[in-house]
Amino acid sequence: MFCGVFIPQVRAQVTPADSLKLIQLNEVVIISAGKQLDHQKQRKPLSTLDEFLESSRSINMVKRGAYAWEPTMNDMASERLAVTIDGMQIFGACTDKMDPITSYVDVSNLSEAQIGSGQQGAAFGNTIGGGINLKLDKSNFKPTGWGGSLESAIESNNTMRVFGGELNYSDEKIYLNTDGIYRKADNYYAGGDEEVKFSQFEKYNFSINSGYKLAEGKSISATLIYDEANDVGYPALTMDVSLARAVIGSVGFNQNTLFGNLSNWESKLYYNTIKHVMDDTKRPDVPIHMDMPGRSETAGFYTQANLNKEKNHFFLKWDGFYNKSYAEMTMYPTNGDEPLMFMLTWPDVRTANVGFYAEDHIAFQKNSLKLSTRLAYHANTVADDFGLNSLKIFYPEMDRTNTRFLKSFSAQHHKMVKDFHFNGGLSYGERAPSVSEGYGFYLFNSFDNHDYIGDPELNTESSAEANFSVTLKKPIFEITASANYFRIFNYIIGLVDPSLSTMTIGAQGVKIYTNLDYAQLFNASLSGRYTISNAFKLSGNVSYHRGVDNEGENLPLISPLSYRSAIDFYKNQFSASLSVDGAGEQTNYNPAYGETKSAAYATLSVSFGKRFFLKDSDLFLKGGIENIFDTNYSTYTDWNNIPRIGRNLYLTISYSIN
Repeated sequence: MFCGVFIPQVRAQVTPADSLKLIQLNEVVIISAGKQLDHQKQRKPLSTLDEFLESSRSINMVKRGAYAWEPTMNDMASERLAVTIDGMQIFGACTDKMDPITSYVDVSNLSEAQIGSGQQGAAFGNTIGGGINLKLDKSNFKPTGWGGSLESAIESNNTMRVFGGELNYSDEKIYLNTDGIYRKADNYYAGGDEEVKFSQFEKYNFSINSGYKLAEGKSISATLIYDEANDVGYPALTMDVSLARAVIGSVGFNQNTLFGNLSNWESKLYYNTIKHVMDDTKRPDVPIHMDMPGRSETAGFYTQANLNKEKNHFFLKWDGFYNKSYAEMTMYPTNGDEPLMFMLTWPDVRTANVGFYAEDHIAFQKNSLKLSTRLAYHANTVADDFGLNSLKIFYPEMDRTNTRFLKSFSAQHHKMVKDFHFNGGLSYGERAPSVSEGYGFYLFNSFDNHDYIGDPELNTESSAEANFSVTLKKPIFEITASANYFRIFNYIIGLVDPSLSTMTIGAQGVKIYTNLDYAQLFNASLSGRYTISNAFKLSGNVSYHRGVDNEGENLPLISPLSYRSAIDFYKNQFSASLSVDGAGEQTNYNPAYGETKSAAYATLSVSFGKRFFLKDSDLFLKGGIENIFDTNYSTYTDWNNIPRIGRNLYLTISYSIN
């Protein structure tokens, strides 16, 4: 199912008068949930952000339940990606990845998701696989006056209820955007009416965006987001979540012109705090009850500007953040006379990162070249003495602080030959180990049923990448073939250490995060669109993926051959779509990482919408059926092969005052 609008190989524009904002994006997923015009382009307007991202050509989502899916790009998970919210660095507080950054915003906050593959995402931070920036929706001093909307949706399968609204004001001097959304869902049912227990969730999200124009071309802004989820079930894991809460705030300054040829100067200070509490009290037959709270706090900044010459267009950015990650586990023996067992699973790790990013887009006649680099200082410090001494059991010579200098370089070339667009590039990037990879202490992974221990002495992971694409553009059709290849040196993955004893009851062994000599990833895709008529449009995508380590063994969570196709209709404010989503059998899997073969599948979905004009307001209705034939299936990214949702009917109602 597609939910977004895709714009391949584009540049983000600030305002029509602005020069190019020099971040080369591979894809933009339009969200803007509160806008009627965008509703007509979207097949399921009030779907979760996870569903919007999964509709992208570039992103797949790892599912551990019905909530908080983890984005992957180029078959690489979140530790190899740079994920930001409006340029702000945010880090989850869960050792089991139950709270990816994307779970702390909602479609009501956002205008679009900017996606850059590989080092094209380095503008958002240090990365190997790519970057995702979730851009907040702002009025930006448009003279629209007061406006607002009320929205609601219901889904049949898990009885999900969605209620949301926004109230906005904007003129040439000030703007204020406020919104809120509430979601509540019961357990969902897989194909064949199979109940997936512990898949319920409840979520609240509120945000305020404001701006004030100090003078012509100068303005200040402020943002506040509050997000809270309760009673979140994770059927693929051994524990659920009683609380996942984030408070995200920022203040910013913008100036259109600085001095000389510098323009579009934007600066921001931000702070966010996350609390995450894992809970197993609602699970039957728990061998031993555990409390597992986690906290993450991040403060940061960035300042960026454009520098335009005759043929050179520079984008310059200086950024930095300071993060504190702390997680603990307390085990309560069934015999009340026995002492409690306590450990720090993240030993209060403090991470400081300061980086400089620069790119130069050089324009020629029917040619362009983009050169970019990111240079960063990265330091980890274990602040808790108890946690430090726990890790010293395994690494007696480890230092409290570990510093690294991270580098990335990229060259991308674009050439036009008649109706053909050729794009190719080479890049190199580095990333530091994540907190779990470097300092995790007995983290249980239910996918392969092993405890994991970090290694603070891991080498820096690096990647050499080559990419190529060719696009044929005609007025009524467009087709793109693309491929990329990553050779990742010092690839970080967990390997079994048979000399260690498990901590988790029932675990099969202990793995320690280790550097492999290298790993190889290859991705190829063919996508296209065809305008059948003014009313009908056809689109489709098919992709192939392969990943192996230095011994030729399959890497985990690598997509099999997958495909998507849709036909969309729009005329006289009426919209409709029919889409198919499927994949072939997963043959290249690895049981050593807990994988089992996923079968081939295909699902069919349909939607219908109608927009009504009511004087100064709009009413929009959209409904549809997902998985029409109630197929029971799971994909390669479904943790422990939990089945996906079966047949699901949904209805969205949106009323907007212009």
